[in-house]
Amino acid sequence: MSSRSALLPSRLRLRFSALVAAGALAVTGLVALPVPDAQALVAAPVAYVADLDDNTVRALDTATDTVVATIPVGSSPIGVVVSPDGASVYAANNGSSSVSVIDTATNTVTATVAVGAGPVKLAVSPDGGTLYTANSGANTVSVVDTTTNAVTGTIPVGALPFGIALTPDGTRAYVSNNNGNTASVIDTTSNTVTATVGVGQKPNVIKVTPDGTRAYVGNQNSHNVSVIDTATNTVTATVPVGIGPFGLSLSPDGTRAYASNNSDSSVSVIDTATNTVVATVGVGNGPFESAITPDGTSVYVPNGYDGTMSVIDTTTNTVTASFPLGPFPYAVAFALAAAPAADIDVDVTARPHLGILVPYLTYTLTARNTGAAAVSAATLTATLPPGATATNLSAGCTTTTGTVTCAYGPIANGTAVNKTFRVLLSLLSLGPVQVTGTRTASSPTDPNTANDTGSATCTVVSILLATCP
Repeated sequence: MSSRSALLPSRLRLRFSALVAAGALAVTGLVALPVPDAQALVAAPVAYVADLDDNTVRALDTATDTVVATIPVGSSPIGVVVSPDGASVYAANNGSSSVSVIDTATNTVTATVAVGAGPVKLAVSPDGGTLYTANSGANTVSVVDTTTNAVTGTIPVGALPFGIALTPDGTRAYVSNNNGNTASVIDTTSNTVTATVGVGQKPNVIKVTPDGTRAYVGNQNSHNVSVIDTATNTVTATVPVGIGPFGLSLSPDGTRAYASNNSDSSVSVIDTATNTVVATVGVGNGPFESAITPDGTSVYVPNGYDGTMSVIDTTTNTVTASFPLGPFPYAVAFALAAAPAADIDVDVTARPHLGILVPYLTYTLTARNTGAAAVSAATLTATLPPGATATNLSAGCTTTTGTVTCAYGPIANGTAVNKTFRVLLSLLSLGPVQVTGTRTASSPTDPNTANDTGSATCTVVSILLATCP
């Protein structure tokens, strides 16, 4: 029996075999994303959008709202979640009962994990080590070790689990059970259900606030949102919204909830302090699971029926962009774009100073920032030829037996800083002599070790003569 018919409102079910009664409506769930450090928000995030119809996940550059990659996955991808470090995207393939693991660096699938029947939504633990999938066709939650991509546990829950969300500390998972009108509370240490909470009719989406104190549940058939107190696991408020809420997202500060109302093509904006709707925003036809940019400024709403994405400005609660995206965009999640890297390129040059009075070689130790971001500090160490000592060091350089160590302050991208020192020719052996410079420390982390070393070789002809290329 297929579970896909339960993933969509009744207007689309003629395309699929029935799983639930004609009045049963679809379900979805969102995982609570950790609030990123403000310093990490240096580049526009990438939105990963699951398309139910063409079996792909699209990577969307939100700086330009253009698709930068289309990634084939399994059958009927219905949910996406991003690992906390942004390195992986997990797509729930409802039709093939699997999860596709996408490497965000290459936007390719690196693994496919078989899970329970009909996975819909996913959640990943705060440390990124465990993935949870709500399996609508098996009435279970699969527990996946993300290091081995193997299922390590299976947890029975209520009827037709669809949505799943974790508390910020990862100790509990909340699962919305579409056919049971309940939410199951899972202790993730023991992987057992410790409480069952009655909510509205056909709950299909669930989200936990960033502070972990409340879970918001979208109830499609009762057209409202239930608010669960996670300390007592009781419903403390019910918020009327639009017709058929099918997606739910929370602002990073937890002050707003956005309910996507599939049947009236709107988004209800909820003030979570008062649990009242403060605005209603018209979007495209048939909005499904939404997500908020990590900086909280925009809500991205995929509209499955017209194949578009609506972008809502959270300050004005107006749609600022709408664009075509695919045949059936269903779910979206964000990964922060990689921060611009600061990359130290090390270079060593030598120049002879010859004459009958104390001839010497001058070495220049260069730290060049070839990355896009600024270097805040760096340390380079030069290894001297056997028996050599260094004199006339630049400020910030020190010497010990056989080495010179130079400390560098801030280096802007595209610029270089030089430090120099001298080696007396009389201390060098005849023949080739080499000085090698190496980056030994830098901040931020240097992503490219290939250019962390440079060297200069001179040929000593006599105590008065040397040549350097």
